[in-house]
Amino acid sequence: MCRPDHFAVHYSINVWMDPARPVDRACALAQWDELRGTYEELGHRVHLLDPEPGLPDMVFAANGAFVVGDRALGARFRELVRADEAPAHRAWLETAGVAVTEPVAVNEGEGDFAWAGGRILAGAGFRSDPAAHTELAAVFGVPVVPLQLVDPRFYHLDTALAVLDATTIAYYPPAFSPASQAVLADLFPEAIVATEADALVLGLNAVSDGRHVVLATQARDLADAVARAGFEPVPVDVSELMKSGGGVKCATLELHAPHQEELS
Repeated sequence: MCRPDHFAVHYSINVWMDPARPVDRACALAQWDELRGTYEELGHRVHLLDPEPGLPDMVFAANGAFVVGDRALGARFRELVRADEAPAHRAWLETAGVAVTEPVAVNEGEGDFAWAGGRILAGAGFRSDPAAHTELAAVFGVPVVPLQLVDPRFYHLDTALAVLDATTIAYYPPAFSPASQAVLADLFPEAIVATEADALVLGLNAVSDGRHVVLATQARDLADAVARAGFEPVPVDVSELMKSGGGVKCATLELHAPHQEELS
């Protein structure tokens, strides 16, 4: 995670961002602190990436890479205003002993890539280039499932889909092309289908450890559905980060174990 010390909305690179809308950085910091504390209370270790001046979106650490075990595919941001975040992530990961492959195609890390039971769900359509899917397969040696995003409100995969465990996802089908909807329905027949209202408060921008699902406080129906499916919802308010189109997952780069939740 990366503290939002420099969080602001100075530009607009997605439909959520409005530079004329005031940002309360103190509120963003307090909400981020609560999110970090929630992870720690659940027993997770949180590593910190130092924020850098001039990079207001660096708080969205999920975009900096995709990591499984001691290997990572680094990020290559589509928007130049975020380009300098990638070297900071690469340096941190290499110091931690992770071998980082420098990407050729544009990709925005876990923003568009999700680890799901020994396979990678890979989004494209607004940010990451489909060519990045070939790089994913080469680096990690696991199946990659391409998914096409079609609604600009859900510009990253992690705004429209959350992996809850190896066999369960929650998602908002209209964010995907008909072909991708069919793929997801086939792979995850027991999926939780989110309402548009919960998708629009970035309820699907969530983090699950296989039992606890940390998600936006405002996504009440989704929290109920998660509970009915046997998971424990853990609501956290990160509404200030939504002004930049981010939420719980955007603020969290997961360091996946290589055999975590693999399919049998």
